[in-house]
Amino acid sequence: MRFHLSSEQVAIQDAVRGTLSECWDMQRIHAFAEGEADFDPASWQALMALGIGGLALPEADGGAGLGLLDAALVCEVAGEQAAPGPLIGQIIAAIAVASCANPATRELLGDIASGEQVVALALDGELVSCARAAHLFLTDDGAGGLQLVEAGDGVEIEPVTATDRSRPVSRVRFGMVTAHPLYGAGDPMVQRLRDAALVLIAADSLGGAQHCTDLSVDYAKTREQFGQPIGRFQGLKHQLAHMALDVEPARAQVWYAAYAWDAALPDATRAAAMAKAHLCEVYTRTTRAAIAAHGGIGYTWEYGLNYWFRRSVHNRAWLGSPATHRARAAELAGW
Repeated sequence: MRFHLSSEQVAIQDAVRGTLSECWDMQRIHAFAEGEADFDPASWQALMALGIGGLALPEADGGAGLGLLDAALVCEVAGEQAAPGPLIGQIIAAIAVASCANPATRELLGDIASGEQVVALALDGELVSCARAAHLFLTDDGAGGLQLVEAGDGVEIEPVTATDRSRPVSRVRFGMVTAHPLYGAGDPMVQRLRDAALVLIAADSLGGAQHCTDLSVDYAKTREQFGQPIGRFQGLKHQLAHMALDVEPARAQVWYAAYAWDAALPDATRAAAMAKAHLCEVYTRTTRAAIAAHGGIGYTWEYGLNYWFRRSVHNRAWLGSPATHRARAAELAGW
């Protein structure tokens, strides 16, 4: 049993982190947030060039032959960097199409894995991230199954002003559309794909919470008051320690949920629900604490902590609140 990442997994995270550090710095985040676009082609192409779209696909399908755990590690770094783009939707859609029995739908796999066809996750009501840039939408079929809907005729997209400025959302409504069926009602893969999405949202939240903790610790080491770093003050020491104790144990929860999904363990669905519920609460708590630890500068637009706070609020609501998933976990445990 391994309790740490392998050297290959560390290399994957380092590659994603290095790529995003080159194409998605704070200046780029500010420019994106102040603009009208809901998608950043440069950062998307850089990530897709690493093979992220096909990371969890079998080698026979042109993928890397890895699993959801490795995809979660990528989403962790994306959350750490507040990366834009529908990365979670793209990864889930690739997994969905690779396992689909419909030959016509499987023809889409190559373009989805390469990132040429951008897929937005539309499983949570009408609000969809990066909808204006999407070529396809992964959504319900109205009868308990899943389908891919082509953008264009029959798809109404209305941009809205929402909390998350790193992944802008639009209100999307589907009419008479061109759809590619994936799985029908009652197919176990429908729930597995929803579980996978919960795990990847939890991983994004873990990365964001860790980033805010690290940023706060670094600030406390350099910011001085009364002739000494503020990190020496007992009150702030306790606050930073609480942040670290909140985030670090949650890491194992995300990793286990992804491992349980890969291994198809009996408690995989419950583990996904618990990870989504807990990590999204940890994320919002940590971003609030980080802003407080920074004092006045933490509230400024220029410093940028608000992007991670806003992202945490979005993640908390996305695909169900913590209360919703705690209730699901209790029900699945027979409580």
